[in-house]
Amino acid sequence: MSVDAPERNVAGRLSFLDRYLAVWILAAMAAGIALGRLVPRLGDALTAVSVTGVSLPIALGLLVMMYPALARVRYDRLRTVTRDRRLLLPSLLLNWVVGPALMFALAWLFLPDLPEYRTGLIIVGLARCIAMVVIWNDLARGDGEAAAVLVALNSVFQVAAFSTLGWFYLQVLPGWLGLERTHLDVSVWEIARGVLVFLGIPLAAGYLTRRIGERARGRAFYEAKLLPRVGPFALYGLLFTIVVLFALQGDALTGRPVDVVRIALPLLVYFALMWAGSMALGRAVGLDHPRATTLAFTAAGNNFELAIAVAIATFGASSGQALAGVVGPLIEVPVLIGLVHVALYARRFFPTSTVPAPRKEPTRA
Repeated sequence: MSVDAPERNVAGRLSFLDRYLAVWILAAMAAGIALGRLVPRLGDALTAVSVTGVSLPIALGLLVMMYPALARVRYDRLRTVTRDRRLLLPSLLLNWVVGPALMFALAWLFLPDLPEYRTGLIIVGLARCIAMVVIWNDLARGDGEAAAVLVALNSVFQVAAFSTLGWFYLQVLPGWLGLERTHLDVSVWEIARGVLVFLGIPLAAGYLTRRIGERARGRAFYEAKLLPRVGPFALYGLLFTIVVLFALQGDALTGRPVDVVRIALPLLVYFALMWAGSMALGRAVGLDHPRATTLAFTAAGNNFELAIAVAIATFGASSGQALAGVVGPLIEVPVLIGLVHVALYARRFFPTSTVPAPRKEPTRA
């Protein structure tokens, strides 16, 4: 099989904003560190007004960051995927059993002496995919409808299950294994409240936006005109949040670069194992390449926006837990772009199937 043009030029199919996402994140980090040094009392000003324990500016950034991805989901297509048990059951297993357990194991393996970063990574493992996974899936010629539905299912499931899983992996399981427990100064309900605010509000807003937008102007207008205008706000919210976070903890970052590398290593291993294992499982259960690709990317991707929100609400904006979440997107972007190339190459190992036609240049979800 010859290598086609899309496989040779994945980066060229990204929008300008998404193509240089790692550059924007690095620039936001640098701007945040500079701002923190120029305005020494910035932290006091940011925490003067808070929402569920999160400073108001950060809370607004997090809500803006989450909303576009959830406005993109096609909620009316749930049945088209839920009927395919070969896709749905492995997805639920990988996302809510294997993924959190693997991140728990890697966090303890790589960071046994750094409990704050370890806890931050465990929280990342509990925050399952939304947002950018839609873009990676499109670039890798995955099943777009299946990806949207799995994103919707993960979003709804997280509202109900995130706090309980957090309690299990931070307190119950370590106790069973004789490991150090994470002593939380907040209740499970307080974690649940943070999830409801920072996922529930944008989920409701995204659902209502699609319903009202489609009724008013039709689906074609909504997806061709409105979504491209809304999509970039996810990046704006992410960059704003990173600027503020690094303004609060820039000294910790620049003073401990080895710690940042140690956070990055388990994330790299996690992405590789989750993606490769999910792709192999999809092939084993008889999925075609588009749906196996969707299974792999939705299992390997994480919702760093939610992880950052929960870490800030629970442990504070200047905590090591929040820093672990912030490092995540910087690692995820180049790794998953690389895995897009691997996914395109892997088509030759699947039975011949109808490959979806190239889509329009995706906008950031």
